Amino acid sequence: MDGIKYAVFTEKSLRLLGKNQYTFNVESGFTKTEIKHWVELFFGVKVVAVNSHRLPGKGRRIGPILGHTMHYRRMIITLQPGRNSRGIITAWHRGGGHKRLYRKIDFRRNQKDISGRIVTIEYDPNRNAYICLIHYGDGEKRYILHPRGAIIGDTIVSGTKVPISMGNALPLSAV
Repeated sequence: MDGIKYAVFTEKSLRLLGKNQYTFNVESGFTKTEIKHWVELFFGVKVVAVNSHRLPGKGRRIGPILGHTMHYRRMIITLQPGRNSRGIITAWHRGGGHKRLYRKIDFRRNQKDISGRIVTIEYDPNRNAYICLIHYGDGEKRYILHPRGAIIGDTIVSGTKVPISMGNALPLSAV
């Protein structure tokens, strides 16, 4: 990342921002692929194209000798369309994704001392987790978060005098 010196804000570079193109001054020893790799790695964006041109250094006279300041290259980096400078998709024609069925989760577990049987284990796309459908003895059906290690057919109970095992729910005073 030492190769990128600084971002350039000229009249042309500000006009290019509307086309999702960003302008940087880069040391002359780096290649386009190296700069593309560093920009994608550090800024987390997808680079489509890298254009560069070499800018000569300014002439300096020191006595009878005419010298130049350091040469550098100017890179114009084009990002993938529909993404902003942070790499987030901002195109408003992108939809909301696939339709999801919302499953209400029983976090309270207030079916006291009624045993329930795990009928299904499903993936819940709303919370990136697995959930279980529980059939209780009184005929009620509820979803809970899937306890790790619980399998279909296990029985679970919630209450104050239940044994401590996977899937059972106890109040903190009873633990």
